[in-house]
Amino acid sequence: AEVQQAPAAAAAAPGPIVIDTQHDDMVHDSQLDYYGTKLATASSDRTVKIYDVSGNTYTQTATLQGHEGPVWELSWSHPKFGVVLASCGFDGSVLIHRESPPGSWALIHAARGLHDSSVNGVSFAPHEYGLLCASASSDGRVSFLSHNEDDTWTVEYVTDNALGVNAVSWAPYVAGADGDSTAMRVATAGCDNRIRFWTKKSSAGSQWEEDAAPLGQAVAHSDWVRDVAWAPPIVPGMDVVASCSEDGTVIVWTRKEDGSKVWEPSLLNNFGEPVWRLSWSVTGSILAVSSGDSTVTLWKAGLDGKYKQVSQVEDVAGGGQQ
Repeated sequence: AEVQQAPAAAAAAPGPIVIDTQHDDMVHDSQLDYYGTKLATASSDRTVKIYDVSGNTYTQTATLQGHEGPVWELSWSHPKFGVVLASCGFDGSVLIHRESPPGSWALIHAARGLHDSSVNGVSFAPHEYGLLCASASSDGRVSFLSHNEDDTWTVEYVTDNALGVNAVSWAPYVAGADGDSTAMRVATAGCDNRIRFWTKKSSAGSQWEEDAAPLGQAVAHSDWVRDVAWAPPIVPGMDVVASCSEDGTVIVWTRKEDGSKVWEPSLLNNFGEPVWRLSWSVTGSILAVSSGDSTVTLWKAGLDGKYKQVSQVEDVAGGGQQ
């Protein structure tokens, strides 16, 4: 099982770095930490592996065990909380590990049975909200696992849709905007072929509520939504969210902070194969799309707002052509 990781500096290495992960089964996720110096991989072999990455070299430093089935997804916390990694898997659990001291990993919280079936997505919130982790599950719910000052953990649930949830993505923390700028917001990707938005106001005692803002009808997914990704703030007063589907389409949803509040959809592309994963660049200007034809394509919006492909990274390990 191999994972490709883009180099930190393109000048240092013209091609992708290929990492032999030593996993015994398929690799489902790979995540670089905040500084881009640690790589975590998740596999069907029920383990998570950690690597130190430096330039073109990588060194495996740890194997984290504890899941009782395939591990689907990973999320690093912000470094203000230390070196903390969350993992979710088919066993319905979310495990949170911490590295302290360097080289020594400890399980700091095991949310076993957090969900009644597979946990498909996990994501730490922006650090301004504290150490808070959202998880999306096939049981139709999204959970919010938060760390308290007394070192305990509390969990909140929302019921998203009965068919199941594949992914969850946090809105960036935007300070000083109009309205309740510090409200927490997430987007979810559902097995009912649509995305949803959930909001929790910053006032004490608030609950998670579904955002009433309507979705535009110009284009829609016709099969499971596999992933959803909220873009970093590019234009003040505008939200941008991308979603991808089993039906081969990627849709970019935009909402302006004006009177309408409607999420307007725009079809980025139909890839003709299931699209599995999306990821925005740190600046939010480029969207990476991982599709079922073993390729990763990079897309950028022009001045007219239309997205155009700017690059392609072919999956050599997956049998793509060089």
